[in-house]
Formats: sequence, structure tokens, C-alpha cells
Amino acid sequence: MIKTLLQKIGAAAALMPVSSLVWAQAKYNLQEPATEIARQMYDLHTIILVICLVIFVGVFGMMFYSIIKHRKSVGHQAVQFHEHTTVEIIWTVIPFFILIGMAWPATQSLLAMKDTSFPDLTVKVTGYQWKWSYEYLKGEGELSGVADGLMFYSTLATPHDQIYGSAARGENYLLEVDNPLVVPVGKKVRVLITANDVLHAWWVPAFGVKQDAVPGFIRDAWFRVDKAGTYRGQCAELCGREHGFMPIVVVVMEQKDFADWAAKQKTASAAGGATTVAPVGAAGQTAKQALTTDSHPEAFARVIEEKQ
Repeated sequence: MIKTLLQKIGAAAALMPVSSLVWAQAKYNLQEPATEIARQMYDLHTIILVICLVIFVGVFGMMFYSIIKHRKSVGHQAVQFHEHTTVEIIWTVIPFFILIGMAWPATQSLLAMKDTSFPDLTVKVTGYQWKWSYEYLKGEGELSGVADGLMFYSTLATPHDQIYGSAARGENYLLEVDNPLVVPVGKKVRVLITANDVLHAWWVPAFGVKQDAVPGFIRDAWFRVDKAGTYRGQCAELCGREHGFMPIVVVVMEQKDFADWAAKQKTASAAGGATTVAPVGAAGQTAKQALTTDSHPEAFARVIEEKQ
């Protein structure tokens, strides 16, 4: 019986890459990955879960088999033994290789996550209570100058009546914004993440990106999205009474569409459009001024030049 169960688990593990998309679409599983890093995370999650399941079934299966088949009521006597060198070596060596097998791909993925060198586009992300700001700092290659200098704020767009009133909740309740972050498909986007007031966290599950936004510090991450579309995330660090009202929306476009979008935004900015209106903070300082004075632009400049 135990042998048959282990065979079924092994067969399921072998079919896991084939059915990964189906599993990813399930509501109780991780989101469907949109980047290579997210796919590595999903595969590691699945593989390690299967390994843990096999160990669980093996250990508890053997334990219950021994309890049932070697119980005293059927005539078995307790075996007296002191030590067995071979068995001790086996139960030390096998877990060692299991851990190495789990740690090796995890380490490779972790190193890849931290490699933010040579981006095609660099965007500064700043967390506020309770919104995000995005500033396009530098594009490289085909993206050079396309969106450089563009800056806007992204706030919750869910209608007030849906939150506090009796209106029916929309499909993307509390996950919709007025100005989403827009990036081109297939390009390496580096995000420099900080905060203006308290701790926040920029988290987009489909990208495999979750990075704390810490006042006075610069944290970076990166992603390269393979497929155009709209991806949603949230602030993942408790930051105040409206923490749940800080959604993140990233719209991924084809490069030509991205260039057209950036040109329109620059035209609107030059004409005094809405994206240039900076909200006034509690101390009378505009968010644009706070972004400039409190986020240390010279430090951002040094970070951008790193590894170029």
C-alpha cells in the first residue's frame, strides 16, 4: 500500500511541469508567474512541497506500519539494541543531500533576484501614506530618453461608495488605481524603492517582487515581464490606518505602445496636466518637494551608476 502511494506521488511530481499552468491558475495556489524569477519561485515551491510530502508519507507511513504490524497483541517483542553505525550514517547522509538539492536551485534563484545590473529602464518608487509615486529616471538602448523625467502619483481608484456605501463591489475591488505604473514588455526594469514617511513594501506577486520601502534607504529589485497585460499587487507592510488602500497596478505594453504612452504623458505634463499636480502634505510641503529633499537624489544617482 505504501509503495503504491509513493509511486502515485512520484508520477504526480513527474507531471508537475506539464500541469504547472493549471495549478497556478487555482485560487488557492500562487498567482500565475509573469516573469522568469516568479516561475523559478513557483517551481521551487512545488518541488519542495512534493519533497516534504514524500518525507511526510514515508516517515508516518513507516511509523504507523510498525505500530500496527509489530504490536504486542500479535506476539511481537520489543527489540533491544544500542547503536547501528550504518543506520546512523544513512539517516545523516540522506537528509544532507536532500537539503543540498533544495538549497542549490534556491541559491541560484536568490542570486538572480539580486542581479539588478544593466537594466533597460530604471524607475524610482516612493511609498507615501497612502499612495505611490513613480519617477522614470533612466532608459537605456531603445528606451533611452523615452520616458526619462516622467513622474506621477498612483492612488486608489475604487469608488467611495463601494468601500463605505452600499454599491456593489467591482471585479478589482481595492486593486485599482488612477495612474498605473507602465513598462514595456520583455525589458529589464529596475525599481529603486524607498519611502517618504513610514515603512511600506512594494509587492507584485506575479513578478516575484516584494521589497520593503524604508525611509532614508534605497532598496532595489527588478523584473522582466514576458507578456503584455495588467498585473496587480499591494503594499505588504502595515503602514497605517489606510494600509489596505495602497494597491499597485502595473500595465505592461508593447514597446511602441509604451513610447506612445510616454509621449502623451510628457505632452500632458508640459501642458500642466493632472500628473504634474503634487498633493500638499500635512506640513505644507508638496509631495514633489518631499521627494526631492528627503529621498537624497544624489544617492539615487550613485545607485543608478552602479554596475553599469
